[in-house]
Amino acid sequence: MVAIGVNDDGYREVIGAAEGFTEYAKCWREFLLWLRARDLRGVRMFTGDKAARMVGSIAEVFPEAAYQRCTVHFYRNVLAKVPRTRRAKGAAMLKAIHAMESREASEAKALAVTDELESMRLGETTNVAREGYAETLIYTRFPREHWRRIRTNNAIERLNREIRRRTRVVGTFPDGRSALMLVTARLKYVVESEWGSRRYLDVTLL
Repeated sequence: MVAIGVNDDGYREVIGAAEGFTEYAKCWREFLLWLRARDLRGVRMFTGDKAARMVGSIAEVFPEAAYQRCTVHFYRNVLAKVPRTRRAKGAAMLKAIHAMESREASEAKALAVTDELESMRLGETTNVAREGYAETLIYTRFPREHWRRIRTNNAIERLNREIRRRTRVVGTFPDGRSALMLVTARLKYVVESEWGSRRYLDVTLL
C-alpha cells in the first residue's frame, strides 16, 4: 500500500508505504491512521480508483478531505459494460464530460451522455455512468490549472508499475518485511529521479 502527495512547495513525495490487503477496510484504516500519526495534515483531496473500503476509511480518518474518483478508472468501469464494437464511441462520449470548462458544463454534458447511452439501449452502462459521474468532478473545486493533474491517479501509476516489475522478478519473499524493504528501496530510487525533482503543481494558486 503506497500513498503519495504534493507538498507545500508543489513537489510530489511518497508519504507512506506499508504491507496490507487493499480489499480490507481495516488495512486502509490502519494505513491512514498511521499516516495521520506521522503528522500528515492539511489534506485537501484524495484521488483514488473507487475502492469502497478505501473511500470509507478516508471519510473516517480524514473527514475534512474531498474524494476524487479517478476519471480513467471511471471510464474503464463504464466501458466494461459496453459491447466491444461501441467502446470507441463510448470512450469519446465519456471523455467529453471532463473536457468542459466548468462544473456546470460537465454536469450538463454528463446528463446528455447518459441520455444518449440510454437511447443506445445500454441500460446497465447508463446506470453505472449516472451513479458515478459526480464523484469524478470533485477536481473542479480547485484551480483550473490543476485539473489535468488531480482528476486521475496517473501520478502513482509509474510507482505501481515499478513495484510490480521488481517484485515479479523476485517471485516469492520470505516474509512481508523483506518485500516492503525492496518496495521502499525502489520508491526511494524513483523519487530521487526526475519524478520527484520536477514541480508538479503551482500551489500558490490555492
